[in-house]
Amino acid sequence: MSTILRASVITLVTLLNAGALVFASDETVPSVSPDAALAKLKEGNARFSSSKVSEGKPNGAKREETAKAQHPFAVILACADSRTAPELVFDGNIGDLFVVRTAGNLVGDHALGSIEYAVEHLGARLVVVLGHERCGAVTAAMAGDTAPGHVQSFVRDIQPAVKGAKDKPGDALNNAIAENARLVAARISKEAELGDHAKEVRVIPAVYNLDTGKVDWGKE
Repeated sequence: MSTILRASVITLVTLLNAGALVFASDETVPSVSPDAALAKLKEGNARFSSSKVSEGKPNGAKREETAKAQHPFAVILACADSRTAPELVFDGNIGDLFVVRTAGNLVGDHALGSIEYAVEHLGARLVVVLGHERCGAVTAAMAGDTAPGHVQSFVRDIQPAVKGAKDKPGDALNNAIAENARLVAARISKEAELGDHAKEVRVIPAVYNLDTGKVDWGKE
């Protein structure tokens, strides 16, 4: 083997081993328990919705603290709506929340993989599916089962929630939004490959109220 080829092989092996060490070092114990994580989210939302001074405002010290590693205490699957940023809704700081966002807070392969990573390597043990009042994606799905372009993908995937909430008493849109969050949470529980951590993880639905800033916690 030539000197150049031997050096290349050694370099490649070194890089692969380094990568393995990075992933191994990321495999952490739970950052906090699901109950403790939920309590922190509720406390943060109470501060946000009551207009108290934020405790989660990012700053240079927090950025430096989290620059080398992250240990988020919860995963939030939220809608992409610009008014529903989980870091604000839960008065969080840099490194507190592992956030996945899609229109209609839907879950697919990429979102499932993101959740699996947060559980396996970052120690998160609580997953919250956060729907919100007057969701445009759910509104579109209620208007019909077809839509142009890739909008069709989430209109299609929200149809089960629209049908499931159809005969429930109360506001049809609100019912569909809550049902959508519940169904997505159920899908995560069923399809996320969490291995030995599965029994430690809680997945719960919730709905954010745009008017009050409060989060209504659903049942698991």
